[in-house]
Amino acid sequence: MSTPLTDYLVTARTFEEYLEMFALDLPTLAGQRVLDCPGGAASFAADGRRHGVRVTALDPAYALAPGDLAVRALDDVRTGADHVAGSLEAYDWSSFGSPEAHRAARTAAAGRFALDLRRRPGDYVAGSLPDTGLPAESFDLVLSSHLLFTYADRLDAAFHRAAVRELLRVLRPGGELRVFPLVDLRAHRPDLVDEVVADVRSSGTAAAEAPVRYRFQRGADSMLLLRKGVSAPSGCAGPRHAAS
Repeated sequence: MSTPLTDYLVTARTFEEYLEMFALDLPTLAGQRVLDCPGGAASFAADGRRHGVRVTALDPAYALAPGDLAVRALDDVRTGADHVAGSLEAYDWSSFGSPEAHRAARTAAAGRFALDLRRRPGDYVAGSLPDTGLPAESFDLVLSSHLLFTYADRLDAAFHRAAVRELLRVLRPGGELRVFPLVDLRAHRPDLVDEVVADVRSSGTAAAEAPVRYRFQRGADSMLLLRKGVSAPSGCAGPRHAAS
């Protein structure tokens, strides 16, 4: 990344958040090779394994010692939760229900992440965009949340284009890259979204915007769906969860 790790929160998102953020169908995920980039302190790899999903998480934070990273993750949970508590009107509580539930869910996810990191360190790769160092065509599905477009104020168009190309490089033909959200930290949709879409379409990758059920940051209610080597996406792989 083009800015220091300390400029970003190492966020502990839950498995359930991933299902909603990326409109994932759990039965369809079983057996798939999935890249979570950046993985942060999410429990997606740990919890996904219980459902037969083969997840590799990649993040520059994994260069830290496991104990140091566990402490950092919990510190960042507190930082994020305190920020949320001070800006309640900026968030939609449909998914979490309350600030207390949000803090508890993220704390639990950080704990599952820290335990899994010690048990299966090979599933957590220290690396960063736009050059992951991963082999080409290694994954059936690539997920990327809260980096691209979120930090449009510090990651420029060249970074976004290179990062998306890299994530497509490690994806098998016909596989999907899903990016969420499509708004920045101010809840504005940056012009970078359209620039990235134009860039990937020029190289033969299908691109479409798809709604998601997840609700937290206001305005963040859709993802970018890219399908490698297909002229037009027919929708998400598998049906989305019905709204409860």
